[in-house]
Amino acid sequence: MLTDAEAYSLCDIPSHELREAAAKVTAKFCPRVFDSCSIVNARSGKCSENCKWCAQSAHYRTGCEEYPLIDREKCMHAARLNHKAGVRRFSLVASGKAVKGETLKKITGMLRDIREQVGISTCASLGLLDRDEMRQLYDCGVRRYHCNLETAPSHFATLCTTHTIEDKLRTIEYAHELGMEVCSGGIIGMGETKMQRIEFALTLRRARPSSIPINFLSPIPGTPLENAEPLSDDEILDTIAIFRLVHPHTQLRFAGGRKRLSREIQLEALRIGINSGVVGDLLTTIGSTVDEDRRLIDDAGYEF
Repeated sequence: MLTDAEAYSLCDIPSHELREAAAKVTAKFCPRVFDSCSIVNARSGKCSENCKWCAQSAHYRTGCEEYPLIDREKCMHAARLNHKAGVRRFSLVASGKAVKGETLKKITGMLRDIREQVGISTCASLGLLDRDEMRQLYDCGVRRYHCNLETAPSHFATLCTTHTIEDKLRTIEYAHELGMEVCSGGIIGMGETKMQRIEFALTLRRARPSSIPINFLSPIPGTPLENAEPLSDDEILDTIAIFRLVHPHTQLRFAGGRKRLSREIQLEALRIGINSGVVGDLLTTIGSTVDEDRRLIDDAGYEF
């Protein structure tokens, strides 16, 4: 495992050498089975938090679709379609600082039915849960919890002031206490420096994630980041390489924003570090179809 000093020194390595080193680590330590998951927006909009990147924050006018809770049959139908398509995991994601009370009870009921009636592995992303709330998820069969740290601690407070990274790490620790796996990553391209991306990768070690979703910012009109400069392909590939070198055994997961990447760049990302992904449509941005993803993954030499 790289020391912090060694990780920060990656900034000084030419891109070609950095990516080749990451490709070697990927080939040596990562299985050739691609871990796929699909997500459904269980509750949308009206979020109390002021995250500057998010279409669902009530602080901004983005025209985001708003609804209190997804219809159960619609959710079950989506789970069945994904299971039939060969997707390995199915996750319910909800807007808001945390899902509580009767809404949490309804969501855990849906998750239990999905696991028992559909047979697909279930995950959840329901905000900053406490111990008891996390236990309710565990009791309904959820074995992986998602909570992104989003960015480096030195940058986070410039993007969100209504909660902290420490709040997130506390929720993550509750999941670990129950023996659950953790999915935790974030978004690149929110004005952070290359050194802060390394700081972010190192901070994720505290979360001990089984999976690190890497999102590329899709600037959303109405949010404070709507005019953010898009990352170059080189910045994206270098970041993936750095994350693979800092986390040699962890699933690095293609998530939001990758649709704008060419097929060639996506294949290179799969070669140097990406070995899992959110497939199909995403939350408030368009992903790609499962069939498109399957062809891409097959061409990269992974088993879907």
